Amino acid sequence: MPTIAVPEPIPLKWADGFRRIEREHRLPDGFPQPVLDEAAWVARVPRLPATDLTDVPFVTIDPPGSMDLDQALHLERLRAGYRVWYAIADVGAFVRPGGVIDAEARTRGETVYLPMGRVPLHPPVLSEGAASLLPGAVRPAAVWCVDLDADGRTVGADVRRALVRSRERLDYAYVQAAVDTGTADGVLALLAEIGRLRLDLERARGGVTLPVPEQEVVHHGGRYRLEFRLPLPAETWNAQISLLTGMAAATMMLDAEVGVLRVLPRPRPADLDTVRRLARALDVPWPDGASYGTVVHDLDPKNAQQAAFLHESKVLLRGAGYVAFDGAPPRMAEHAAVAAPYAHVTAPLRRLVDRYATEVCLAVAAGEPVPSDVRAALAPLPGLMSGSGRRAGAVERACVDLAEAFLLRDRIGQAFEAVVIDVDGRRGGGQVQINDPAVIARCDGDLPLGEQVVVRLAQADPATREVRFTLSS
Repeated sequence: MPTIAVPEPIPLKWADGFRRIEREHRLPDGFPQPVLDEAAWVARVPRLPATDLTDVPFVTIDPPGSMDLDQALHLERLRAGYRVWYAIADVGAFVRPGGVIDAEARTRGETVYLPMGRVPLHPPVLSEGAASLLPGAVRPAAVWCVDLDADGRTVGADVRRALVRSRERLDYAYVQAAVDTGTADGVLALLAEIGRLRLDLERARGGVTLPVPEQEVVHHGGRYRLEFRLPLPAETWNAQISLLTGMAAATMMLDAEVGVLRVLPRPRPADLDTVRRLARALDVPWPDGASYGTVVHDLDPKNAQQAAFLHESKVLLRGAGYVAFDGAPPRMAEHAAVAAPYAHVTAPLRRLVDRYATEVCLAVAAGEPVPSDVRAALAPLPGLMSGSGRRAGAVERACVDLAEAFLLRDRIGQAFEAVVIDVDGRRGGGQVQINDPAVIARCDGDLPLGEQVVVRLAQADPATREVRFTLSS
């Protein structure tokens, strides 16, 4: 999803700037007619499974207005634990390997989100229509059934194709309000319960969920302004359901010795030592024996020193990628932030690799050979996804830079209170975080890491999307 949200109506000059970003990064403008024609056809004649699970009362939980709904969930309490039903849009029921939709998706890799829309992986007739798990519609899905014990640990997992029907489309604010007011019951109460248990297990195994705020543009009093928004706990609980499914998928593929994993190397000892020293310098508590994930879990990004630590310590989470294998499992099969093997399988409408990983899991769970066309497609996937991920990240960063430049362009020379979150030892200066407006930008001067400073805005140019501050004397 986009790293910055801009409310409608988007100002004309902003829209022009976002369109220029699309052109600079050569994002495709629509779909070729043969792709649209095939999509319109397969939308009418999907391959439907024999199993019917439309009696399971699934719901979706997504940002308001989302139409490309990949996941629907239902949760049950068992005598000795929990059962997680997780329905994933079955893109393979529509997209034929070797067809023009498949070929086009391989050139795109993933959906790219911008404040004024998206450049989708698949034609909207599929991603926002026939394949999307929209409420009230019967859809083909890859349905995961994962049993957990009373502590939230996975004790069994299976996946199969089935027809499903989502009952309701919910958003995170609604779920959070229901839990906070004590009115949540059924699935929503269990989501909070299971989500907290899974977070406890994540910390125990050394996994990491960073409390990183997101920037968003808000419209207030006839003016636009930038604010930071911390993810709601409900978003984190929902993410834990996706994570446990991805972990189950990775285990399934490793046992079968075929598949594609999302991997992240463990931090180098030297980097870990550096981050520990940084914690001491910034007075961030790091108890003996505590993992990095445990340390960051309760940090407050509004605290100056803790914000600097969170930003600088992200060095430990760099280098994520994909690895495909067909035979002996790869030597590096773990995702360090998950602290376990992990695979992407829960967003096939928006990410190419998820469709192929899901097809592997469906075959393995059914005791069938992995289809030859799926096996043949695995090896190129890491390269394809690496390229599309870099492009999506660059587009999102450019959109944030543009929004910052537009909102600050009339405030050149003004002073702002800021926190130094990064120091560049080679070039000098570094990065500062300003809470009002919510901006992270380059700053010149002799910056003291983790301290409150006063900076002056020296540059805010929408044409170059550059924002720069100087340390105030």
